This record gives sequence, structure tokens and C-alpha cells, in this order.
Amino acid sequence: MNIRKKYQITEYCHRFLSEYISEGDICIDGTAGNGNDTEFLCRLVGKEGKVYAFDIQEQAIANTREKLEGAGLLARAELICDGHERMEQYVTGEAAAVVFNLGYLPGADHAFATRAETTLEAVKAGMRLLKPGGVISLCIYSGGDTGYEERDVLLGWLKDVDPKKWLVIVNSYYNRRNDPPLPVFILRLD
Repeated sequence: MNIRKKYQITEYCHRFLSEYISEGDICIDGTAGNGNDTEFLCRLVGKEGKVYAFDIQEQAIANTREKLEGAGLLARAELICDGHERMEQYVTGEAAAVVFNLGYLPGADHAFATRAETTLEAVKAGMRLLKPGGVISLCIYSGGDTGYEERDVLLGWLKDVDPKKWLVIVNSYYNRRNDPPLPVFILRLD
């Protein structure tokens, strides 16, 4: 049995997402950050697929570009320096997966963090772009200046989405202290 000392939220979400993404798919990274999720998605969609990666910070786009160039995957991605709530202006086709790793860019100014109002609009846009059987992954980090508000707004809204069309799964690191991250999945049923 392979036991890991740390089981990070991104690893957990990647395992879940990998069941829903195939070669040739379209995927969206709503928070490019340092490019880790974008690289993961690019590997899964293969040469025929496409990943749209969004971030409002030029440094995040530069970090993601550098990561993808180093991995030989840049041709599979379109990097967009704009708010994730505007993804419908850029994405063509239905997405197999939309990924959000909320909070702030590690090592950068915490003033540039995701916000409840724009993230909620981005999740709604992602739901409109999602193909039947597709999935949205939310890594919600609470705490800080906006994390609690963002978590509460998202969870409050998701509680009332149509259960005939959507399945919302909220996970928790139940025995971890100090506001552990919250993995959330939204599956399109129809």
C-alpha cells in the first residue's frame, strides 16, 4: 500500500478530475497561478486538446508560460490575462473540466486574491460551458481577507443549484485544524 505523508488538496482534485478528462478535450483553468493545474490539464488533453488558462496577474501568466514551455506543452494552451468571470468571451466549445484553485498567487501580493463576486460569476460561466458529464473543481482556501466570504458565498449558492442537473460534492479535511482547504466538485448530470 502506498501511504503518503501529505495528501494535498490539488493532488486530491487531480485524481478526481483525471476520471473526467480525455485526450482531445477542452479544459479551463480559471486560476492559472504558477501553472501547475494548467500543466496537469495539458497533459490530459493531449496534442489534440486545448486548455484555456486565466489569471488577472501578468506574473501568473508568465509563470504558467515558463512552466509549459519547460514541459513542451505550451502549444496545448491559450494563456489569457483577464478575469475568469469573462471566460465565455474566449472559450469556444464545451469543456470537460473547469478548475479553480482559489485564493492568491503563492509568493505574490495577497491583495490580488480571488473574490466572492467574480468567482461566483466565473463558476456560473464554467457551468454554462461544461459539457454533459463534465466537472468543475473548486479548491477553496478560507481565511485571510476574503477567503471566508468567498467560501460562504460559493457554498450558499451551490446548495440551491438544481439537483436534477447538477451534483455538488463538498469534501473536507475533517481532522485538520486552522481552516483547511475545501475540495468541491460540481458535476453536470444532463
